[in-house]
Amino acid sequence: MTVHVLPIAAPSSAGHCAERPILQERGQREVFCGLTGIIWMHRKIQDAFFLVVGSRTCAHLVQSAAGVMIFAEPRFATAIIDERDLAGLADANDELDRVVNRLLARRPEIKLLFLVGSCPSEVIKLDLSRAAVRLSQVHAGNVRILNYSGSGIETTFTQGEDACIASIVPELPHATHDQSSLLVVGALADVVEDQFARLFADLGIKTVHFLPPRTSEQLPPVGANTKFLLAQPFLNDTARALEERGATHLPAPFPLGADGTAAWLKVAADAFGIRREHYAATIAPAQKRARAALEPHRFRLSGKRIFFFPDSQLEVPLARFLYSELGVDLVEVGTPYLHKRHLGHDLDALPLSARVVEGQDVDKQLDRCRADKPDLVVCGLGLANPLEAEGFATKWSIELLFSPVQGFEQAADLAELFSRPLVRRTRLEV
Repeated sequence: MTVHVLPIAAPSSAGHCAERPILQERGQREVFCGLTGIIWMHRKIQDAFFLVVGSRTCAHLVQSAAGVMIFAEPRFATAIIDERDLAGLADANDELDRVVNRLLARRPEIKLLFLVGSCPSEVIKLDLSRAAVRLSQVHAGNVRILNYSGSGIETTFTQGEDACIASIVPELPHATHDQSSLLVVGALADVVEDQFARLFADLGIKTVHFLPPRTSEQLPPVGANTKFLLAQPFLNDTARALEERGATHLPAPFPLGADGTAAWLKVAADAFGIRREHYAATIAPAQKRARAALEPHRFRLSGKRIFFFPDSQLEVPLARFLYSELGVDLVEVGTPYLHKRHLGHDLDALPLSARVVEGQDVDKQLDRCRADKPDLVVCGLGLANPLEAEGFATKWSIELLFSPVQGFEQAADLAELFSRPLVRRTRLEV
């Protein structure tokens, strides 16, 4: 039985990382702030609550992005800095304590509370880390209180997830020296997490944990015998924090598509001494189904020219998937930050003809996009509607975070997110 797997040699051995010119731009950016990550993180950690300390603009952003009905009772809110705080008529720390106390009295099911900083200067002046320690002492035994920054000055779109998970790492229990485990890091839809858990069990990897967990009572232990795989490419701070705790990072392609998922699983199998034959037999049925499900989308996408504006930091692994598994022609692959240590495998799989850009100068990128005339533009919400008005087919980057896209069973769903705008455009032109 043969299984096709992407090359998983060290990134430098392929030569592309060293040879590839990377265009770096430091101009005007078009991105959401890290507060946006609350939308999928509050769904993942089921007993957590996210309290943004910010302005009415912060409240409108989170509420609009979440699309929560007025009758729903979500697990996020905004403690709004108002006129009394600005005028110095109220002590901001006392006001924050009052809001937290009222929240926890009303919502006793909350076991993990995040105080999330934002970018107004009045919030920056607040020491939310000290407030978290103070409130943790007050509510000890009932709720764990942590803090991180979702400020647009410090974070972009997906870095909110990184900051959130990194704040959890110091709270993880210490693993004993005889506890060998695999830790999968990054927020995954529950259905995807369950699929991966079954695959790892079938492979014979006995102890597998996921971070973030579904509840705060399931914090995984971490130590010198912990090996971790990243499920998302933007978890730089989290990876560093885990390594400081003694865990070992397993560099791998990201689990997007049939071959990307196979290569990701192969890295884990090798690290835990799983025989190649057993690995091949275990993943073959799911990989075969995924490849078959991708064929209709390959027909629609093969040869299409795609342009990525920097937004979610998923751009490089998405481009790898589209190029290597669907035959897409990559015009430009822009990403806010390019962590070669985490993205090396996916970056090496891109053709040298693809223009790779780190950072953003939105006016220059718009000029290049108009000159290139791609078939599909992947970008943020702020650019999508203007580009649609100019005649471009677009795909919203944010949808790729809200949708389950990792793993074998989601490969066709991921491909459809890119083929759907082209199908829609074709129908509109008829």
